Amino acid sequence: MFKPLLLSAVLAASVAMLPLPAMAVQEAAFQPAFTVFMQASGGDTSAIDKAADAFAALLKTEPANPVLLAYSGAATSMKASTTWLPWKKMAYAEDGLAQLDKALAMLTPAHAAVVQNGTPGNLEVKLVAANTFLAVPSFMNRHERGVKLVKDLLASPALASTPKTFQDAVDTAATHAKLKGAAQ
Repeated sequence: MFKPLLLSAVLAASVAMLPLPAMAVQEAAFQPAFTVFMQASGGDTSAIDKAADAFAALLKTEPANPVLLAYSGAATSMKASTTWLPWKKMAYAEDGLAQLDKALAMLTPAHAAVVQNGTPGNLEVKLVAANTFLAVPSFMNRHERGVKLVKDLLASPALASTPKTFQDAVDTAATHAKLKGAAQ
């Protein structure tokens, strides 16, 4: 009786230690959330809560997906601009940045696979994080890390095989980071 329990525990632990493949939520579920996120990041403040809610819901279906975590973190950080209360501003910004840090820490070589929008997951996470880090106030000490992430993106050989819209977004981030030699 004890051996099957022990064997089950050992097998469960072994499976838990295997690297997870790059996960991708269904494109049909991702695109509406992404569209609202892009509206929010483009300055539509009425879309910020919708984007945060949409990515939080998607994240519940795939909590180990760093792409979803990155978008959720960026949208949560944007919520800081929707309140006048300083403690809520800080809470939204810090919670979002913590999600972005976690998404970056979760990246493995398996995330170099194309997951959403025809873009490798690791590049998408780095771009979302870089844009957010470059946008938060300087007292949050994320600017240098944002610049480093943009440099990593520009140096990535995989950048050339990404969609033009992604390359343009990297170029915009490079301009915002005041880097020369932006993506062509």
